[in-house]
Amino acid sequence: MHDDRTDRPAIPSLSGRPWWAANEVLAFLVELVALACLFGWGFTLGDGLALQLLLGAGVLAVAIALWALFAAPRARFPLPLAGVLVVKAVVLGGGALALYAVGHPVAATIMAVVVVVNTGLAETFRHRPAATA
Repeated sequence: MHDDRTDRPAIPSLSGRPWWAANEVLAFLVELVALACLFGWGFTLGDGLALQLLLGAGVLAVAIALWALFAAPRARFPLPLAGVLVVKAVVLGGGALALYAVGHPVAATIMAVVVVVNTGLAETFRHRPAATA
């Protein structure tokens, strides 16, 4: 007797789409790095630990709110693609600019390139049908 459960992928939507899955994981990691960079930049704006924490958390909160409201897959106010790309540019590009502002121009450039390539690939993969196995 053949158990066909072993023939099915663990996550059916990823069947035949390993590049899409890898790019989605990279996108999530880039989002986390951008948020960390924005917090770090906001932290550098204040004098004294309390103000630094407040500014870092404030910048982080604004970025998270923008993302959740307009750019997340289940955004509260879904925008057309152009609007989502603007929000992504503000948050992810802001992360790269924040990295530059705290004195890491090479890392900021690398991050900016990764953001552009990752976002471009995400849109390319999103509009291609899944490969059949």
